Amino acid sequence: MWEKFRQIWVVKELRNKILFVLAMLLIFRIAAHIPIPGIDVGNLKSFFQENQLLGLLNLFSGGGMENFSVVMLGVAPYITASIIFQLLTMVIPRLEELQKEGEAGRAKLNQYQRVLSIPLAALQAYSMITILRQSGRGIVGAMSMMQLSTTIITITAGTIFLMWIGELINEKKIGNGISLIIFAGIVANVPTQIQRTLATFDMTQLGGLIAFGVVGVLTVAAIVVITEGQRNIPVSYAKRIRGMRMYGGVNTHLPLKVNQAGVIPIIFAVSIVLVPPMIAQFFVNSSVGWLASAAAWTVATFQNQFIYAVMYFVLVVVFTYFYTAVVFHPTQIAENLQKQGGFIPGIRPGKPTSDFLGYVSNRIILGGALFLGIIAILPNVIQSATKISTLVVGGTSLLIVVSVVIEVVKQIESQLVMRNYEGF
Repeated sequence: MWEKFRQIWVVKELRNKILFVLAMLLIFRIAAHIPIPGIDVGNLKSFFQENQLLGLLNLFSGGGMENFSVVMLGVAPYITASIIFQLLTMVIPRLEELQKEGEAGRAKLNQYQRVLSIPLAALQAYSMITILRQSGRGIVGAMSMMQLSTTIITITAGTIFLMWIGELINEKKIGNGISLIIFAGIVANVPTQIQRTLATFDMTQLGGLIAFGVVGVLTVAAIVVITEGQRNIPVSYAKRIRGMRMYGGVNTHLPLKVNQAGVIPIIFAVSIVLVPPMIAQFFVNSSVGWLASAAAWTVATFQNQFIYAVMYFVLVVVFTYFYTAVVFHPTQIAENLQKQGGFIPGIRPGKPTSDFLGYVSNRIILGGALFLGIIAILPNVIQSATKISTLVVGGTSLLIVVSVVIEVVKQIESQLVMRNYEGF
């Protein structure tokens, strides 16, 4: 391991790339601690600690929301825009064609996503300000129209700023910029959680802390296994003679990941779970009796930990199947194999191959979907078992952190291998 670090430090270009990425993440963390004027940050933090749904939203914002900072929305609007366009490519042929046009098409889609992120950021900023106003905690004071407009513009600009930082990080090819920003927000929150735990520690919590540590280690190990786990489908290529040369005649494999959807199903599920209580917050103080009662019931229902956990688990499992169906196309893979002269031993080319790949994929997805569902509700289970509310094994947080670390390590190793191969 130390030899790897030495190699990274010796290669000047790679060292400069890593230092640049760290500098960008440092700038993000500084921005996350610049609050917008007129906000009671103390009341805001206590409100977020009591509301698990807003805590999840704070997670995907990179941790800036609980400070009501200039980057309080993080990259959440951009993630939402990305999901919207991924769904639109299924129903709009023009977008599907762009996706197939290679790098130029993907760059154009990415530009559309950036443009859509701007109104989404403004809408989310206004919604969050309205919800905090109606919370009754005195978090947001009275705002004139000018102050409200300035606040929304500032928050929107903060999101655009983080999108720009993410693009700069992407250019260095040291991990995905958006993922690294979320990663930095999660990791930066760890010392605060440890401090809270130590401040309220007594010997009766020792068993819970030990159990917490064991579960944390096992969770990380399970995430690594599932993230790296794959089913290799054997593929053979028939021999073909063109002119005086022979092609094909090789055996390889087609890897099918256990978790092909990554963390996207959890993001989908969070979006769905957050919508009803957020809309209900607007009508809690309504003058219409039945509407106010329905809104209060909705908020109370979603704050019930058991109901919330069941809904969250089911949505994650459902969205895992849904998103895998979006990104994995057995028919297209079977056609490509047939065109290239490839086949799965014992399976006829064409539709039988497509059916076989779909069958295997569905069986693998079941394990991945159940795993993601358990990871999503893990904080609820740990809190109930250990009775420790200041320190929680956030399954979603761990999944993001481990996935980002694996991706960054792989990209750094690939750059080291490339340089060794080229003789640098």
